[in-house]
Amino acid sequence: MNWYLTALKKYCDFSGRARRREYWLFQLFQMIALIVLAVLDQVVLRQAVPILTVVYALGTILPAWGVLVRRLHDIGRSGWWMLISCVPLVGGIILFVFTVMDSQQGDNQFGASPKTA
Repeated sequence: MNWYLTALKKYCDFSGRARRREYWLFQLFQMIALIVLAVLDQVVLRQAVPILTVVYALGTILPAWGVLVRRLHDIGRSGWWMLISCVPLVGGIILFVFTVMDSQQGDNQFGASPKTA
């Protein structure tokens, strides 16, 4: 939960580096929250349009992009590589591979290694 809150505190911070743990734990809590809200929309509120889910997803899109860009920085890639996901089929696979790669050792052009900090 701490990693999720850290990513939310760095709301629009597209500089620096994020470890795999920060990225994947943010994604885990993001998915849990989206599933819970979708169930609330369907079961409790009985809405055809999942308004809670949509509002939450739109509200957390910038932190999600921020942590993804910082994750790409951690492996030595520019944040613009996140646009590769726009390429059908292979783009998402390439981006997934980038997010599971180990951090670049030592400092790089985007800052100090978060593993040593």
